[in-house]
Amino acid sequence: MRRRDFVTLLGGAVAWPLAARAQRSDKPAPRVGVLLYDGTDPNYGSFRRGLRELGYVEGQTIVLEPRSAESKPERLPVLARELATAKPDLIYVLGGDVAPFMRSATSTIPIVMAVSNDPVQSGLVASLARPGGNVTGVTFVSSDLAAKRLQFLRELAPQLARVAVLWNPDHVDPEYREIQIAGRTLDVQVQSLEVRSPVDFDRAYQTALSLRAEALMPVSSRLLTLDRAGIIAFAAQHGLLLASGWGPWAREGAILSYGPDLDDITRRSAAHVDKILHGASPAELPVEQPTRFQLVINGKTAKILGLTVPEKLVALADEVIE
Repeated sequence: MRRRDFVTLLGGAVAWPLAARAQRSDKPAPRVGVLLYDGTDPNYGSFRRGLRELGYVEGQTIVLEPRSAESKPERLPVLARELATAKPDLIYVLGGDVAPFMRSATSTIPIVMAVSNDPVQSGLVASLARPGGNVTGVTFVSSDLAAKRLQFLRELAPQLARVAVLWNPDHVDPEYREIQIAGRTLDVQVQSLEVRSPVDFDRAYQTALSLRAEALMPVSSRLLTLDRAGIIAFAAQHGLLLASGWGPWAREGAILSYGPDLDDITRRSAAHVDKILHGASPAELPVEQPTRFQLVINGKTAKILGLTVPEKLVALADEVIE
């Protein structure tokens, strides 16, 4: 047998049990309720792709029952109760601002979450290693990411002295604290710009200007992501360096982003669904943190700001936009 044929055969032998496991015909297809802030969330597409990679076929070997709040947060508690009443085999939720409503609606149906906040500090789980209840999943939060982001920003602009952090205190996340600590180490003054609703942005921007901030670091949350275009426009208008945690920020105009590969970790959340549907307990299934990170540098923005991207950063970058 040729080596190539053997490898192909071996690959098929490995893949077959996985697909067969996801396509058991001796019992009804499992029902998975889904609670979304907005049905157009691209992370939902990544989750569904993860299910397909595990061998599931929607409508045949798994049934998804999505509920979208259509960007109206007041609808979330009602939709959460509807899903709990429908008693699916499992419920999947996207967003740290969505998961608490689902957790309040049921303490018995397993819940798999994908969230950008800290699920321990927000009370969703007892610990990452042993969640202890009916909730588990993945979090985009990982230690030292924000500090590393500030370090990259300082390497781009060695004279940087004042950085304003735009963040929502209602979004439980350690990034602001990490930036403060990193600022002391790097001798960078860190200024806090708190925003809790859309009406707070103008005041925060005026504060940044009055404090003569040289850079802006938004901490990703639903509120800030929804106003991403406005934040990028403000930074560009006033010549501020802008650095955030997720790739789309840099691709749309921020000078850099450093953070988790959102598509990768959201796809991996499908594995939690698979394990629970095959008998694992959410109480004992660890919450997964990201293991892959992306550094994206926008060379166009750097040129506009009169900065030269160091070769060291170019070599480290996963993507450089020219």
